[in-house]
Amino acid sequence: MEGQDTLSQYTPPGNARDAEADAVRRTVLPGGLRVVTEAMPTVRSVAVGIWANVGSRDEDVLHGGASHFLEHLLFKGTQKRDAMRIAAEMDAVGGISNAFTSKEFTCYYARVLDSDLPLAVDILADMVTSSLLSPPDVDAERGVILEEIAMYDDDPSETVHDEFARDLFGDTPLGRPILGTQESIKAITRDQVAEYYRDRYLPQDLVVAVTGNIEHDVVVELVRAAFDAAGVLTGGTEPSPPRVGGPGVPVRSGARLITDDTEQANLVLGSLGISRNDDRRFALNVLNTALGGGSSSRLFQEIREKRGMAYAVSSFNSQYADTGLFGVYVGCLPNKTDEVLRICREELDKVVADGLTEEELDRGKGQLRGSFVLGLEDTGSRMSRLAKSELVHDGLMPVDEVLARIDAVTPEDIRAVARDVIGAPKVLTLIGPYEERDDSAIVA
Repeated sequence: MEGQDTLSQYTPPGNARDAEADAVRRTVLPGGLRVVTEAMPTVRSVAVGIWANVGSRDEDVLHGGASHFLEHLLFKGTQKRDAMRIAAEMDAVGGISNAFTSKEFTCYYARVLDSDLPLAVDILADMVTSSLLSPPDVDAERGVILEEIAMYDDDPSETVHDEFARDLFGDTPLGRPILGTQESIKAITRDQVAEYYRDRYLPQDLVVAVTGNIEHDVVVELVRAAFDAAGVLTGGTEPSPPRVGGPGVPVRSGARLITDDTEQANLVLGSLGISRNDDRRFALNVLNTALGGGSSSRLFQEIREKRGMAYAVSSFNSQYADTGLFGVYVGCLPNKTDEVLRICREELDKVVADGLTEEELDRGKGQLRGSFVLGLEDTGSRMSRLAKSELVHDGLMPVDEVLARIDAVTPEDIRAVARDVIGAPKVLTLIGPYEERDDSAIVA
């Protein structure tokens, strides 16, 4: 017991807030291109990311899947490098490079040894500014993306989340899949993708984020040289501000069954959430963690551990510029769906009425604090945090402040955000081998 008391009172040495502030620097180059860095002198690697302020939310029906299509195409070659050379140069130094597309941004990143920083910056900048988008490459990647869509369509545990977003947000950009659809990818032309590239990949809409064993001034000069070579650092344009929203999202409720010949039923039950800059996000994150964020969470214990009714049980919380979503996911045998839904609804109702127990609140805070800080031990996670502070949060919240905001969440905060989010009208999306069901009562 004495050892436990000593550990609980331990305070890490040094002033972490001052150290973080000293390590983070920002420079705006001509054209509004932002360069943000964080020095981590104790590591021997760097993470480099070029982030574009564009995602599937920016697409109309004609350009459905264009953001993700571009993510593929930018690896296919420039005037300076073909696709094989891009891959070979990174492999030759043991580097890792990849990209991803989200609803509201796209990222191209690499992790290399600190001595290979110039190569990583040059490759990524060359790809982002000077890709050829040749017709043969467009046709080849069209086939790859169609295969990727088919792969996800064959996995109902993935498909159910896209279908839930469609049911919740309707036929809006937030409700459409990031990958696009078979129809939109087959229909989109090379000229349409090229137009999207020209319009969206402008310096004022890009952020270069670098973390690791680096010096800020050296990074700035490497970025300046790489983008100057492409002739894009011109004019006095200011950086684009963080995204503030999009088309309004109607409040929806109801249930939809998707009949599929699967061995397991996959379901999501959820509602509209809150935006990423809403002060209630700390309370909702704690609530989400305690409700379905791990093996000690309430839903996991009630559905899997106590009753053995499912293998996969979790809750999730996604936040966008002006809205968000909250949901519970379960994969179970089809004949257990009714009981699982009943338990989910009962537990959600309990949280709305009573909030969390003191033990759940403390455990949720601790888990959230730990996962946040441990994630920052990785250069890639720190790089992502820097870029998002520019694109989505309008400033970097210090680690100590994030932890303080988590600690400050009260039982009253939990009950209030539970009423607003979990108590809102719900949508149920269910995929399984059913002929006919009526689940309207479960979401009433």
